[in-house]
Amino acid sequence: MDNVKQQIKELIVNALELEDIRPENIVDSEPLFGEGLGLDSIDALELGVALKKTFGVKFSAENADNKKHFASVDALAAYIQATRGAV
Repeated sequence: MDNVKQQIKELIVNALELEDIRPENIVDSEPLFGEGLGLDSIDALELGVALKKTFGVKFSAENADNKKHFASVDALAAYIQATRGAV
């Protein structure tokens, strides 16, 4: 799971071109949006596409659980692990 979390952090920094943030500075449990990392809805779309390309996971605009999945690196890693396990 730690490897998945590290990949997610690197993906966040690279896909969103966050020049002032390094992967090791992202706290696993910290919120990605709002007060935490400060990402916005456009970032969510870009991150969703990058996650799909990297991990093969899909996010649907109609899915009410998306907010929960994108809450933190921990939440994204859990979703990716659960989705991979279901395949």
